Amino acid sequence: MDRKKKSTGREEFAEGESSVIAAAAKANPLEEFPSYCRYEQNGLKLILEAGSGDSLSPPLKQYIQKLLKINMEALYGPHEWPAEENLKHKDMVSPDARYIFVREDCSSNERKEMKASNRGLWTGEGNPVVAFVHYRFVLEYELPALFVYEIQLENLVQGRGLGEFLMQLLEMVACKVCFRNRFTGRFY
Repeated sequence: MDRKKKSTGREEFAEGESSVIAAAAKANPLEEFPSYCRYEQNGLKLILEAGSGDSLSPPLKQYIQKLLKINMEALYGPHEWPAEENLKHKDMVSPDARYIFVREDCSSNERKEMKASNRGLWTGEGNPVVAFVHYRFVLEYELPALFVYEIQLENLVQGRGLGEFLMQLLEMVACKVCFRNRFTGRFY
């Protein structure tokens, strides 16, 4: 009887581990949810795109660092923030790090106007990034899970339902890769 329990536990662990590996291997989990690749509500017109920590461009790294500092420094306090900031910088470029970047959907003329008015934090090329989610596929208590490390939005897009939309999308991504809800024990 004990052998059966042990082998079942090992099998469940192996199944969970293979689910995490398969989920992490998908280059763009958003392509399975085309209706969630755009957000057009509450006066916002946004585009979502996927990314990974080991392929972040220098402008994306700078953007993430700036937005994290703006949104999180006061919460951690001046004494704790420098150490936490260093940890976050290391986490963000890990090959396991997955991202959803949210960009404004605008024309080149609108981009020029935004840069001229110095609106937002984005300094790179292309449509301005206004938010991001950093998440990972992990084993949590031997169960596969999607763990949200950061969900950060600029002030200009906060309070318009975008954060809720992103969390719903992440739940659907977890469901699609057959992760088990650790509270109910059922698979999505």
